[in-house]
Amino acid sequence: MTKEELIAKMALTAGITKVAASNALSAFTDSVTASLKKGKRVSLVNFGTFLVAKRKARIGRNPRTGESLRIPAARVPKFSAGKALKSAVK
Repeated sequence: MTKEELIAKMALTAGITKVAASNALSAFTDSVTASLKKGKRVSLVNFGTFLVAKRKARIGRNPRTGESLRIPAARVPKFSAGKALKSAVK
């Protein structure tokens, strides 16, 4: 599903315009992004949790040359699905 398809589905389901649905989706993604930047987690009951995880530094390999290189530690966004979402997908 593309962003445009999601906006159309949200508008139809909620009985709002596509512009309003687009604004709502943008507000949601902006809010989640801002919270994750601060290191906070965002929990949506029965859906899932967005969080920031720490990835350790490691040694990687350039697939073209085979040369070893150091990949630095990083903070990465993660999503953990909730029970209801997992059940719906099964």
